[in-house]
Amino acid sequence: MSEDPHLARWNARYNSEEYLFGTAPNAFLLAETKHLRPGWNALVLADGEGRNGVWLALQGLSVTSVDFSPVGIAKAKRLAARFGVAIKTILADLNHWDWPLEKFDLLVGVFMQVFDPPERALIFERMGKALKPGGLLLLQGYRPEQIAYGTGGPSAPENLYTESLLREAFTDLTILRLQSHDSVIHEGSGHDGLSALIDLVAAKPRT
Repeated sequence: MSEDPHLARWNARYNSEEYLFGTAPNAFLLAETKHLRPGWNALVLADGEGRNGVWLALQGLSVTSVDFSPVGIAKAKRLAARFGVAIKTILADLNHWDWPLEKFDLLVGVFMQVFDPPERALIFERMGKALKPGGLLLLQGYRPEQIAYGTGGPSAPENLYTESLLREAFTDLTILRLQSHDSVIHEGSGHDGLSALIDLVAAKPRT
């Protein structure tokens, strides 16, 4: 059976000694350090080569890193070993993963915009269910304006985020911050330059 072309593309992008998006954490995630607590159980979705999961482990969190690329997973393990931390890696397609319920204190989704609208709706719903009551969601993505900038992200406009889309998707969570902004980012060769971004920080109610 031939390899799925979408998976083959990501395996090829990751198949280098260099880290496509660098080894430093995402700037949005770094800016939200104040919310994090050592010992938290964190789930990092579409973590690719592991830069965000490894950084969270360095902050004392217990990290589960999920990605569908075996090449990315292997590099995430090497990155964790380089920094002397342990992360749990899971090779899975989020569309078909058996999501746990109310297990995680923190969910992180950074630039996970490979999913079309029906897939995204289901994944967003499962994200909310995977959070413990009182748990925190940190989500960053590109807005439709990103296509004109051409500095990273998907080419399919329907995969991009707007404020109204995220408000409607996470009605069961309490939105602490939802912000659209244009910022310059330097995250490896994959994300480099002026970018149309959107940040979401939301909490699952305790009752």
